[in-house]
Amino acid sequence: MGDNEARALVAAANVIHLASVKPDGTPLLRTLNAVVVDGAVCFHGAPAGEKVEALGRPTVVSAERVIASIPSYFLDPERACPATTLYLSAEAHGTLEEVTDARIKARVIDALMAKYQPEGGHVPIAVDHPLYAKPIRGLLVAQVRLDRIDGKAKVAQNRTPEERSRLCEKLWQRGGPGDADAVETILALNPDTPLPSFLQGPENTRLVASVPPTEADRAAQLLDGAYWNGDISRAELAAAHRGSQAWVGARDTNGTLVATTRALSDAAKHAWIYDVMVAPEWRNRGLGFAVVKLALEHPAVRTARKVHLGTRDAHGLYRKFGFIDESEMPPRGYTSSTMHLTRPVHSLGITPR
Repeated sequence: MGDNEARALVAAANVIHLASVKPDGTPLLRTLNAVVVDGAVCFHGAPAGEKVEALGRPTVVSAERVIASIPSYFLDPERACPATTLYLSAEAHGTLEEVTDARIKARVIDALMAKYQPEGGHVPIAVDHPLYAKPIRGLLVAQVRLDRIDGKAKVAQNRTPEERSRLCEKLWQRGGPGDADAVETILALNPDTPLPSFLQGPENTRLVASVPPTEADRAAQLLDGAYWNGDISRAELAAAHRGSQAWVGARDTNGTLVATTRALSDAAKHAWIYDVMVAPEWRNRGLGFAVVKLALEHPAVRTARKVHLGTRDAHGLYRKFGFIDESEMPPRGYTSSTMHLTRPVHSLGITPR
């Protein structure tokens, strides 16, 4: 795990851990909200608080992200030893320093608000604003520079490529929270891992068990002009993908997302598949079938008793999976009709574009 990845992990962490010592040698251990500003991890506190006692002293700040908990039987049917946790971690060593420049303090507080209250709802922070000038002067802001930072990635790199591939299969089968993400993390950080069978797509493609939120704009681009989205904006389409319990796709050999579909599910009674789309140049190669199959096998969808979708021109594709038109279903013994509520975009907090 490189220096840049370690810095990014610290910056993205919801909390960081701080370890230092007080003048009498007593350990100081705290979990804090923090931000990275100008190459330093920064946080605030009370001027008379115990963090003041550690100013000028050697300090360690750390952050971590758990990828998956691996039970022993994933890799060995008898021994308990293989049980482990996969994770990413970063640790920076430095000196705890007080930030005294009021303008930098204001920037730190502004960054903290942007990170932990991104919706706003407050008067913008300015060092000379009547609401903030006095509090900023009286607030302790401290930092530890990220000049010495180490990162560690424990993502089964000690296992053989074949064992890692089997581990991905087991994670997909288990289907716990975060397991689909874990599959993609293991594959990304261990590129020599053979692609698990459930991710093998048509020629020159590979399926994706969990498309990252950063690809939402690309998915919206693929869906631009799709008849079923009507007046739905790209911003709404991107938000819909980020908010879906299941979002799978396919990439070409360059890593470009060339197919996508997503699903919503209660994991028991009903699941709904939406926005199946393949890039025009990749159509008629079986990619649509492959991503729908993967979506149906996704942990959030596979346990739903009924899976629904809407289409006006791809009935043949979906019949291959056993879908039937509702008009062909036997009477249910009661009268029902499909209803929906449409709300204005401005009431949903999504900015069209």
